[in-house]
Amino acid sequence: MQGELSDGTTIAVKQLSSKSCQGNREFVNEIGMISGLNHPNLVKLHGCCVEKDQLLLVYEYMENNSLALALSGKSSRILNWAERQKICVGIDRGLEFLHQGSTIRMVHRDIKTTNVLLDADLNAKISDFELARLHEEEHTHISTKIAGTIGYMAPEYALWGQLTEKADVYSFGVVAMEIVSGKSNTKQKGSADHVSLINWALALQQRGDTMEIVDPVLEGDFSSKEAVRMIKVALVCTNSSPSLRPTMSEAVQMLQGEMEITKVVSDPGLYGHDWSMSKVRDIDT
Repeated sequence: MQGELSDGTTIAVKQLSSKSCQGNREFVNEIGMISGLNHPNLVKLHGCCVEKDQLLLVYEYMENNSLALALSGKSSRILNWAERQKICVGIDRGLEFLHQGSTIRMVHRDIKTTNVLLDADLNAKISDFELARLHEEEHTHISTKIAGTIGYMAPEYALWGQLTEKADVYSFGVVAMEIVSGKSNTKQKGSADHVSLINWALALQQRGDTMEIVDPVLEGDFSSKEAVRMIKVALVCTNSSPSLRPTMSEAVQMLQGEMEITKVVSDPGLYGHDWSMSKVRDIDT
């Protein structure tokens, strides 16, 4: 909900339930994770409030709501290509900071379009750190209870609970594909004829119909070179093998044409095309 500070600053207030252990854990975790972070592509936490059964987090206000809304067609504006490129690079830079630039490295665990907010200038800001986990240098991966959103979770994490920064890279790849295509990876989830966004895009690319992936609402007004680049980055970031995914710093260089994009090696047999629907159980969302 929207509010205002005594100095006239517009704020966004997020309320969590204090009546459940999960609500309390998420409240403490989010404060601990984000309070010391300062980056233009991370949402800023102004403060918090605990009063009776109220748990409130006070954030900077985002005038353009979420990326999910902007791509849904329900927003008052349509994102042009330059804005989509800017947003995609912004998300990348925010994750790069969490993984490599911050004093305390962390994995977000829930990167998706609803957790990317847009300010008045359409700068992307990563939000919702309640599921984030610290990643200590001496550990190759974090073993943790699976939590996140089906459709955005990396297979090695969803199936075996192995969490590294490469899980965020996978989620970013899905979001990047949603940005370029204007399609949601979560629509019609679980239906008999459902095909994941990534598999749909990969099939089109392999047929030589890459331009059919691009959002038709752009009506051809986009840089084909940048669009192909974003599609390739999305595909390499969602590679089934974590070791073949780039780091976020490499991904931003690829997006901006400063680094060659690794050729995508498709191996659907490794997990199966329907792993996210048939094999994932007891996931906290």
